[in-house]
Amino acid sequence: MTIPTTVALTEARITTVTLNPAIDQTLFIPKFLAGEVNRVEQEQSDPGGKGVNVASFLADFGYPITVTGFLGAENAEPFRKLFTQKEIRDRFVQIPGKTRVNVKIVDQIQNQVTDINFPGQSATLEDVQVLTHALTELATQCDWVVLSGSIPASVPVEIYRDLVLLLKQSGKRVVLDASEAGLRLAVTASPTIIKPNVDELSHILGERPQSQEAIATAAHQLIDRGIETVAVSMGAQGAIFVEADAAVLAIPPSVQVKSTVGAGDAMVAGIVTAKTRGYALADCARLATAFSMGALTQVGPRLPPVAAIESFTHQVSIRPINH
Repeated sequence: MTIPTTVALTEARITTVTLNPAIDQTLFIPKFLAGEVNRVEQEQSDPGGKGVNVASFLADFGYPITVTGFLGAENAEPFRKLFTQKEIRDRFVQIPGKTRVNVKIVDQIQNQVTDINFPGQSATLEDVQVLTHALTELATQCDWVVLSGSIPASVPVEIYRDLVLLLKQSGKRVVLDASEAGLRLAVTASPTIIKPNVDELSHILGERPQSQEAIATAAHQLIDRGIETVAVSMGAQGAIFVEADAAVLAIPPSVQVKSTVGAGDAMVAGIVTAKTRGYALADCARLATAFSMGALTQVGPRLPPVAAIESFTHQVSIRPINH
């Protein structure tokens, strides 16, 4: 499968929504020990958050991208710089305070990654109304909307469900990558595509599937509710992709993991890329997994060159799943 390096601007226009963005600070600490003095060998900070990462990856593939959500006014400059650099249209709702900083401690000696995630800034109900108005306007200008990431504690947990309903009424294709109650509620509105991991799938359905076939069967319960595509990520074991008439397991080869930041977001970007290209489920699974592999080989939320992604697609194994 050959991946085109760019996408014509007359093709899919995409908006991503990030309610709880973050500046991702990655610290490399060999032999990290909790409760001890640790010395940082290398540090890198990247503007991110799940929807921002998805937008960044899609912009690298030539898609016209708009970003929105809530952004703290006091440290917005790294985001502005990223959006300018990648020609991403910025429609974030700026709110008082600082966007959170999330810390990842990477210990390459012990092959461990420790996440320290902050709760994020507080958006008011008025801020939510401003965002909803902005997204209503943006829905007239785009084909796809990606709702991605955690919900700030101050924001109603129903927000993703409400936004899915709003966007579907406008005929938009909606991708959801969320967790906990926000995911469970939003699934009732039947977004077009969801990408839970196994724990999140269990949270939706109330029980944990114990095999690949059980995961596919559980995903089909969501297909029966009106969702078109369910992609269940399983880390190094790959991912299961399910639609009404097919279910496949995508198995990645082993790669040297430099950072896990943005790997799931890269998979979302790969799914959207494949779907806008009209790929069948197996090719969608292959490309989405290659995107995720690419992110794992980089430090911070970024992808390798397109040629590397194309190389990864040929290394992904696809196996049908009976369910």
